[in-house]
Amino acid sequence: MMPLDEPGWLPSLRLAIEIAATAAFALSGVLVAARKRLDAVGVCVAAFLTAFGGGTLRDLLLDHRPFFWIAQVDYVWGIMALSVAAMLFMRARHIAPTERLMRWPDTLGLGLFAAIGTDLAMAQGTPALLAVCLGVTTAVAGGVLRDVVCNDIPQALHDHRPYALCAFAGGWADVGLRQLDAPAWLPLVACLLVTVSLRFIALRWNWQLPAWKL
Repeated sequence: MMPLDEPGWLPSLRLAIEIAATAAFALSGVLVAARKRLDAVGVCVAAFLTAFGGGTLRDLLLDHRPFFWIAQVDYVWGIMALSVAAMLFMRARHIAPTERLMRWPDTLGLGLFAAIGTDLAMAQGTPALLAVCLGVTTAVAGGVLRDVVCNDIPQALHDHRPYALCAFAGGWADVGLRQLDAPAWLPLVACLLVTVSLRFIALRWNWQLPAWKL
């Protein structure tokens, strides 16, 4: 049931964010698979795992049935069409699937999925710490599956530049604003902006987390 103080357009905002997050991560999956020179089936598999992996794990942990992409089959058709269109466009324009190009959809997807994951968990009454962790899980799990399938150590674990920590900080921005009784839409948007901004700053200034030294 929608809270009485929640604007009627907020569910539409949540849906738009989840669609944008799914599309952004699918595109990052296409780019990583293209860099690995996978065939068309491999590219689509990487796109599907990246787009749906985090949200599926979130729904599983929150006991949401059916999973978000099963409840809306248009997600599946949309990702399939996006994967094919991206492959054709890149081949026609001779666009190289560089790591730098992949950072844009990956960073955007990170922020979008962190926002929607934290928001859904908080709406279900999950304790703040667990809600933030579920937001991070939603944002990171798809990329981990993508990298495993593409035979890479997951970027979230070895890049050394803050990744999951950006989503973690964004989740706490969401929680903090809820404690201040901010408008219902503001925590969602704040989580997105904080996560994306921190990740872009980390990439721009090459922030590094301490690595394990032998």
